[in-house]
Amino acid sequence: MYEIVKKQELGDSINQIEIYAPLVARKALAGQFVILRIHEEGERIPVTIADFDRAEGTITCVFQVVGRTTKELATFKEGECLKDFVGPLGVPSHIEKYGRVACVGGGVGVAPVHPIARALKEAGNEVISIIGARNKDLIFWEDRMRAASSELRVTTDDGSYVRKGFVTDLLKELIEEKGIDLCLAIGPLPMMRAVCDLTKKYGIKTIVSINTLMVDGTGMCGCCRVTVGGETKFACVDGPEFDGHQVDFAEMARRSVIYKKQEKISLDMYEEKGPKSHQCRCGGAE
Repeated sequence: MYEIVKKQELGDSINQIEIYAPLVARKALAGQFVILRIHEEGERIPVTIADFDRAEGTITCVFQVVGRTTKELATFKEGECLKDFVGPLGVPSHIEKYGRVACVGGGVGVAPVHPIARALKEAGNEVISIIGARNKDLIFWEDRMRAASSELRVTTDDGSYVRKGFVTDLLKELIEEKGIDLCLAIGPLPMMRAVCDLTKKYGIKTIVSINTLMVDGTGMCGCCRVTVGGETKFACVDGPEFDGHQVDFAEMARRSVIYKKQEKISLDMYEEKGPKSHQCRCGGAE
């Protein structure tokens, strides 16, 4: 079973967990993800690999409580186990020496940006990372991102930390100040779309990591389909990274909310009944 060996609260509804999964850690690369299931009756959800330690055999994941599964996952404690932990999945990030690279992380998107920024820096790139969130309480991994980058710039929507503004404000300043050869952006759909709209004006290649609705993670169910350059792609096997200037963000936004009613019903039922009776959640009696 997949034991949670360490858990930490990073901010408002944001949790970090380290899972003992040596076979996954042995093969994990920047840009990949896992699909986990918390117990026998749980749904399968994709979570990006935020870090990995091959020597310790652990995978680090960061998630924000937004629905039933993440809310229940947040109740798990160190020493408890997940039912399934499948990976590494997806195509790893393409790492080479580009020159000056902007790595932009919005909200929880900072976590998946981290290993990619680190890999790009190790490949000899000048990595200027930009991280942002709605407010100070949602900023996390500032030290990790600073270590993974040549330079780090931070912003908050409300100005409660460092400076007021959006990540696109800092990105525009960087482009006009120094210029960049590549941009990587991970975060909420509106943020990634805004970044792509900006970089397209300057003709800067931009890569985004797509976190679509996903079920099996092997390309069979078709749930994670996204239109890229007029063609249907599957985020689980063709991605999760794509050319941001080719992604149909409007279609993605529509698809992301098609199960919103059902998700609310599921969350309401969970909150009404509470967590399952506390058997050992790795399968045996406590």
